[in-house]
Amino acid sequence: MDNRRLLYSISISLVILVLFQVIASYVLPPPKKAPPHPATQTAQTQPVSGQPAPGVPAPSAVPPAAAPGGVAAKIPAGPRLAISTPLLRGSMSLVGARLDDLVLTRYHQTVKKTSPLVQLLSQAGTAKSYYVQFGWDAAPSSSLKVPGPDTVWTSSGGDLSPAHPVTLSWNNGAGVTFELKLAVDRQYLFTVQQRVINHGAAAVEVYPWSRIRRDFLPEEPGSFTLHKGPIGVFHGTLHEMGYEGVKSGGKHPAAGDAPGTAYQTTNLGGWAGITGKYWLTALIPSQGREVIGAYRYLADPGQPEHGGYQVDYMTAKPVDAAPGATASTTTHVFAGAKVLSILSHYETQYRIPLFERAIDFGWFFFLTKPIFIALDYLAGVFGNMGVAIIVFTIGLKLVLFPLVRTSYRSMARMRAITPKVQALRERYKDDQMQQQKEIMALYKAEGVNPAAGCLPMLPQIPIFFSLYKVIFISIGMRHAPFVLWIHDLSAEDPTNIFNLFGLLPFHPSALSPFLHLGILPIIMGITMWGQQRLNPPPPDPTQAKMMQFMPVIFTFMLGRFAAGLVLYYCVNNTLTILQQWTIMRGTNAAPRAAANLNAKG
Repeated sequence: MDNRRLLYSISISLVILVLFQVIASYVLPPPKKAPPHPATQTAQTQPVSGQPAPGVPAPSAVPPAAAPGGVAAKIPAGPRLAISTPLLRGSMSLVGARLDDLVLTRYHQTVKKTSPLVQLLSQAGTAKSYYVQFGWDAAPSSSLKVPGPDTVWTSSGGDLSPAHPVTLSWNNGAGVTFELKLAVDRQYLFTVQQRVINHGAAAVEVYPWSRIRRDFLPEEPGSFTLHKGPIGVFHGTLHEMGYEGVKSGGKHPAAGDAPGTAYQTTNLGGWAGITGKYWLTALIPSQGREVIGAYRYLADPGQPEHGGYQVDYMTAKPVDAAPGATASTTTHVFAGAKVLSILSHYETQYRIPLFERAIDFGWFFFLTKPIFIALDYLAGVFGNMGVAIIVFTIGLKLVLFPLVRTSYRSMARMRAITPKVQALRERYKDDQMQQQKEIMALYKAEGVNPAAGCLPMLPQIPIFFSLYKVIFISIGMRHAPFVLWIHDLSAEDPTNIFNLFGLLPFHPSALSPFLHLGILPIIMGITMWGQQRLNPPPPDPTQAKMMQFMPVIFTFMLGRFAAGLVLYYCVNNTLTILQQWTIMRGTNAAPRAAANLNAKG
């Protein structure tokens, strides 16, 4: 069997795989993921025994009445608690104790510094209702009055800031006071202590709970490339479930689960929340306490196709407060940008398992994370993420040079004997067996291994995919300018050849996503064509024609990619051309020198 045919088949298959991934990520809607059925889940993610006793309600499984369209009913206006930190600004509603107004002070919605700040959490009842809430459920047999969604809390006074914690309190009128002691650090972490102070004559039992509720879908739902939706760590394992999976699973909850429950398990500590490309809202219970975590879809009773998505925790066992005693639980809330250094700091400080994995490093996380760290470091050194990509690419080419040198030398030898191979194919075109025999004899006589030119390149494929992943998910790439017309390395090249780079007043990409071709992708296509010209052509004419179209295909394909990734390919292709030309020149110089000496002799 001709090894070259096999290797070209592998290469073409990889191209088709990449094309499929691009089309799925940028053109087609994401697939609907079915949640794992309890009977087929692994031991680490299967809901375990230890659920609450029969009759114990799920943690606020039923939200305030929903309005048409899945938006929660308007919450009564009331007093608010202002929040101010170096990285966060907003407020908390004292009606229902909802953390429902939070903006990120270092991030704008667009590249313009005058654009609005990124709104992470929004008030219930609005078009983009997204909030965190805390509360208690009474034991099934108890008549204890607990705070509800319309409860108006009393603040201890002042704004919530890193230097000024605030306590919210409410008395049920029967000798029991409920308190929320709130604190926030200088980054993105809130600490909430839920306290029950019993001044009555009888002991009380309550189930403290906390939840994150989102009543809308993000503009860009999850894809093959990136997870968006509920995420958490249960039993030491990362457990992700897309919005569609939660919705379909919530319509068919497992036996014994509350309505709308797509996934539920009992766990010691861990964490769970709702993630996007760059932002995360997560609940982090005390790591030594047994809690019940769940993902839910809470449908509008009148319109089941509309509703909200919820991630919640509740203590697996009731918290007891004897007469004259106080019982408390503590939960941390992360609400902010997924900055690796910040997540790592919290993971270490509070021993939060796999908290860094809130960043979607993908399957090759053992490669993706070091690349992520390297680019972030270089951006800090050079002050520009584009320069960091260039320097990283140069360093990567130097590290891989010994590997690719073998490949280039083999390709140079293959290119030198291509005329002899073509002559043998022509001579034995009617006898395929003899043709293969003669070609293999030629390879042996010339000391050429046809597989040596491609096999050393295979280990580089995971590196390239990991780099693609990093550029796609890195918050350091978001709104990062480079030079001239590139104002955002995380977005596509804004120029377009089909409207003469802005001279014509229309946007061709509105007609088709493939009618977008900027300057940077065109440069990338030229460098890919130049690199291809240095490689020996495939012996099969059909394969040769297909390979000739590869630069054109990739040019259009990368026209919709992030400019940072296209920049990497431009630099990588240019360096590859220089390396390949230098190695091939050195490889061809020796035979020419020997021929000159023989001629003189």
